[in-house]
Amino acid sequence: MNQLTLVYARVLPAPRLKYHDSGKEKVCNPSIGQWNMINKRMVNGGSIKYWACITFASCMHPNDIGMFCEHLVGMCNNIGMQMSTRPCVEIKKAHQDNLEAEIRGIHLRSAQVLAQQGLTDQQLELLIIILPDMSGFYGRIKRLCETELGLITQCCAPKNVRKGGNQYLENLSLKINVKVGGRNTVLDDALNRRIPSIAAVIASMDWPQVTKYKCLVSSQGHRVEIINGLYTEVIDPQKGTVRGGMIRDLLVSFHKSTGYKPSRIIFYRDGVSEGQFSQVLLYEMDAIRKACASLQEGYQPRVTFVVVQKRHHTRLFPENHRARDQTDRSGNILPGTVVDTKICHPSEFDFYLCSHSGIQGTSRPAHYHVLMDENGFSADALQTLTDNLCYTYARCTRSVSIVPPAYYAHPGAFRARYYIEDDNSDQGSSTGATRTFDQSVPVKQLPKVKEYVQQFMFYC
Repeated sequence: MNQLTLVYARVLPAPRLKYHDSGKEKVCNPSIGQWNMINKRMVNGGSIKYWACITFASCMHPNDIGMFCEHLVGMCNNIGMQMSTRPCVEIKKAHQDNLEAEIRGIHLRSAQVLAQQGLTDQQLELLIIILPDMSGFYGRIKRLCETELGLITQCCAPKNVRKGGNQYLENLSLKINVKVGGRNTVLDDALNRRIPSIAAVIASMDWPQVTKYKCLVSSQGHRVEIINGLYTEVIDPQKGTVRGGMIRDLLVSFHKSTGYKPSRIIFYRDGVSEGQFSQVLLYEMDAIRKACASLQEGYQPRVTFVVVQKRHHTRLFPENHRARDQTDRSGNILPGTVVDTKICHPSEFDFYLCSHSGIQGTSRPAHYHVLMDENGFSADALQTLTDNLCYTYARCTRSVSIVPPAYYAHPGAFRARYYIEDDNSDQGSSTGATRTFDQSVPVKQLPKVKEYVQQFMFYC
């Protein structure tokens, strides 16, 4: 039965965002969880010297595609990137019946052109792909480019290319920049204080900015809530004990990127039901401990283990719907609204946080459960940190509904699904579809993402 409870809520202030000093606006103060790129430049614009474009859209003329690419390059350069104005090979119009062969062909042709210029140590840095008019090809493209060819791609739907517009081009440029190693924006406070973070199979690689995340994926059985691949030990006849796993690999990558190992870890864990809290905490904390110890004897950073839940029935409403200072434009509670009394557990550490501005319908707050906190966060400190991180999601100029490490894990996992499943649509499997899973069938192993692709946020 539905129950209404009057609770005290407070609204956390939005963080200041830092942009590049060459723009007219060097910092930004978001309003109701939103901002824009007007008069701003990316804090670290990526560089793209060698790019190409291939189109499978039958209803668009190559001249229109050329104009679209020209406008996209202009937008990328205007907001801080350094992208060559012309592709390294001519724009290719191809047919969807030969999709994989056509992509392999433009990849080979690009390599030949670079070799002719004496650039044998260079490679195609970005392939812009205008998708076929019919859906069902996105997964094949990503699987081919990321696990076989080692290509960073940006796919565009024909209808969006035809429509164009600065907003679409701006959104594409934000995605492209992080795919090639740039940063769109950072928290101003993050440049002046320590913010630790590592999350599930997505981990930050750039302290203190906390904007670049590396994604590792592994396959496991259906409805298995515990992540089996966090830490592994395999006995090899020649090498002896071989230690690995996603947590260990991410820590190694972090050390290579920054020059040191983190002294504190925040582990944001998505997709866990309350009945599995103790089991997941026990197993995954053990995996984290073993992964850390395998890097260096005695290395045990302090861990804060936080579960993020979105699938619940709690909704928050302002006490006075007509008070404009208590609602956003959709009539929802303001972004940054946090509740940690009455409707929360009487003795455990949990809180509700609505970190985004609702676009349609009633906003659903995220429910955060702190299962372990060796870092000794106060409630205010962890709530503020979590809310601030929600302003660093690279794909848009809005605060998002859950903390970005957990958010990034979703496209990362869906992308991996394309590697082993035959997709019938560009949107992935429907959550409402009925499917039968045979638990006796061995779990199909994922193909490995090429090293060149793996170093970037290719899943964005």
